[in-house]
This record gives sequence, C-alpha cells and structure tokens, in this order.
Amino acid sequence: MKRLILPSTLWVCVVALLTFGQAASAQNLPDFTALVEDAAPGVVNISTSRTVQRSSAPGFGGFGGQEIPEIFRHFFGDSFPAPPSNGQGRTEERQSLGSGFVISEDGYVMTNAHVVQDADEILVRLNDRRELRAEVVGSDPQTDVAVLKIDANDLPTLNLGDSDELKVGEWVAAIGSPFGFDHSVTAGIVSAINRTLPRDAYVPFIQTDVAINPGNSGGPLFNLDGEVVGINSQIFTRSGGFMGVSFAIPINVAMDVAEQLREGGRVDRGWLGVMIQPVSDDLAESFGMENAIGALIADLDPEGPAAQGGLQAGDVILEVNGEEVERSSSLPRLIGKGAPGTEVELTLMRDGEELTESVELGSWPDTEQQSAQAGSNNQARLGIMVAEIDDTMREQLNVPGGVIVRQVESGSVAAEAGIRPGDVLVSIDHRSVSSSAELVEIVEALPTDRAIPVRLFRDGRSLFVALRLE
Repeated sequence: MKRLILPSTLWVCVVALLTFGQAASAQNLPDFTALVEDAAPGVVNISTSRTVQRSSAPGFGGFGGQEIPEIFRHFFGDSFPAPPSNGQGRTEERQSLGSGFVISEDGYVMTNAHVVQDADEILVRLNDRRELRAEVVGSDPQTDVAVLKIDANDLPTLNLGDSDELKVGEWVAAIGSPFGFDHSVTAGIVSAINRTLPRDAYVPFIQTDVAINPGNSGGPLFNLDGEVVGINSQIFTRSGGFMGVSFAIPINVAMDVAEQLREGGRVDRGWLGVMIQPVSDDLAESFGMENAIGALIADLDPEGPAAQGGLQAGDVILEVNGEEVERSSSLPRLIGKGAPGTEVELTLMRDGEELTESVELGSWPDTEQQSAQAGSNNQARLGIMVAEIDDTMREQLNVPGGVIVRQVESGSVAAEAGIRPGDVLVSIDHRSVSSSAELVEIVEALPTDRAIPVRLFRDGRSLFVALRLE
C-alpha cells in the first residue's frame, strides 16, 4: 500500500482548516447564558414533607407495592420506600424535592401535581434564598399540573411561549433542582411532539433529550427566546436515572389547566362515557377499514353522553371535530379539550360505513360521583375502572379470564402498586375474578392489615403485584 506524504506546509494548512471548522461549529451552537441570567430568578425550589405509615411486613413476593418497577416514573426526590419496620402502625416523615416557577407577581407558582401530592407542608425557596410556606390552590392529577400560592409580591415572572409552535430538532433548556442542586441548567433538543404515554392520556407530551433527574420535576422548559414552552414531568428509565428520554407538559395545556384551578380549584373537562380499546390489524380488516386507526368502543355508560347521542359498542371513532384519532390513546385528550356542554362532531366507522354523529359532552365525574355510581365498571376503593372481557377479546388477549383495566386514578392504591390501563386483572387475594361484579364483591371484603397479591396479564405475560389498602 502506497503512502501519501504531504509537505509540512500543507499539514499546517490542513490543521488550520480543521481548527477553523471546529471554531465555526462552536459559533453555531446556542449560547444559553443570557437566557439563564434572565430566567433563573423566576425558578423556585420546592420541598415537601408528609407523614406516612410504615409497613410492618414486606409485600407479596418480598416486594412492597411502591417497589414494583415502572418504566415511566414521576420523580419525587424521595422515590424509594423505607425498609419495613418491625412495629405495627408506626409512622415516619418523608421529604421530597421538586421545582417550579412563578407565573404571577403576586405569588402564584406552577409545578407538577405529583410533587405536592399528599404533602403536609410545602416550602418554596426563591432565587433570593427566601423560604415561604405555600398552599395548594388546585391540583389536577390527570395532567399532573398544580398551582401553589405563597405570600409574596413583586416576584420575578417568566415569559410564556406557544408550545404549539415547537418544532422537532429545536434547542431547549431546563432549569431546576436535580437532587436538590438549585438552579441547575441542562440543554438539548426537542425529540418529538404530541407523545401519548400509557398512564397520561390527557397530555400530548413534548419529548426531549434534556437531562432531567429527580428534583427537576415541575421546573420550566425554555426555548431559545427564553420563553417557557413546557413543564418537565417524567423520564423514561430502566435505572431510575436519566437515560436520554424526558417528557414535558406543553405550556399551552398547563396554562389552560392553571387558569381553571385558579378560578375554581378544579378542572372541568369533557366526558364521553365510553370504554375504548385499540384497533388491531385483524379488527381493522373485520370492520372493513384500510388502516388500523381510531378508537374502538368496547362498552358505554348507559347514562353517558355517548349512549345518549346514539353511539354503539363496536363503533370505531375516527375523528373528533375533524382531527384524526391516530390511536385509541389519543381519544381522551381530544375529548378532554372540549368543555362540558359543548357539542363535538364524531366521525365513526359502523358496519363498514362512515357516518357522523354530534354528541354533547358531559362533565367528567369526580371521585365522589364515581364512588356513588352503581355501575360495576367503577372500583373506587382501588382507584380503577374495569370492563368485562367477551370471548372474542379473551381469545385475542390470550388470557384465561378476568376483567380489563380501563383507567387508573393517579395516586390511587392501584397506581402505587403498578397496575396500568390495559392490564387484565385475573385474581386478587388468591380469588379468581371473572366479572366486574365479582371484583366489587371481593374488593369490599379486602383486609387493610396486610399486602394483597394481585395477578395480572400484561402483554401476554402473567405477573403479580402487591397492593395495600389504606
């Protein structure tokens, strides 16, 4: 093999060109210094404390309910349970950390709902090191948004951007308190938009590769103009730490929720009253559809808006007000955007034909209303909603029996145990479940003095989780 020997003067030119190229590339990278100087005063650290019951015995199979690993994890500063205690009914104080940001000069602060959930005391530490007690104005677990109020005035606020204008590949930066390190700055790009996560059907998440860790939760995500475009909320992890995939709540969604929380302390979102499932390729073919899109109605609340509006089990919802339902998980978000009492136009596939129905949305039932309903699909004590499985669905899912979990209330006993929508609940406390009515009977008799085993089928595989009732 021949070697090409370059003259020394040519080597100097090559090195100079490479150096110049590196310098030019560095000049094209964004500079976040001005952004941080302007925005940092409006970012706050949030610490909470709460008193919890210590377990006197390990859960089923040696695991407590909170130790069951989850791929998608919210990040409390204290996300791991304390070791079991030898005493019965003992309590301990747990502390956790998070972030937030000021949205008004008179002391309103935005953060994640899970940061302040069940907190007995909330402290907000400002950029000038003042620590002030905060009260929860309102919290919406469905979108993971909470609004706090502190007794302060003339606070520095952040500029809000338009999250609908975000583009994939755009540079973004986060400021927060990972592991308690105040006002840490990380940066990256927008990896994807309108992501739907399994347990968060109401939020079209912004996916980024910005480094996010426990303590960042609730902090702002900025564009290069220094505008808040999102609230950092979740990470995808198999280790418990950052692995390159993080998710933020779009600021447009968050501010709509925040305004409702400030006005009334709660969020009213549209409700259709249907149980849905994905449309598989085989189902699409059986319905005469070219593509496996939309949301298949598996069941309806007989008193709900959908049933009153003429929808039927077996209908496939293809569009909501002209916006395509790409997958079944998109439907709750599209319906939730509508206010109760407003009409939505639904494009359906029924018996191989497309048709349009107008339905007036109802108001999403709150916990008290759900608990009072006699419908067997609602198990308020566990915090889940389930639906029956017919023979066709049982064959498709390849499960021996059980009921399918349609919804899991955020922060509920079931959520803490790791139960997810789409799971098939086969047995609880070693008793087989073949119908929702049977589940109601079993749940009513469950004890509260020990961990309870629950057998599930998920993605064709059997697994056990443990839950403990309050």
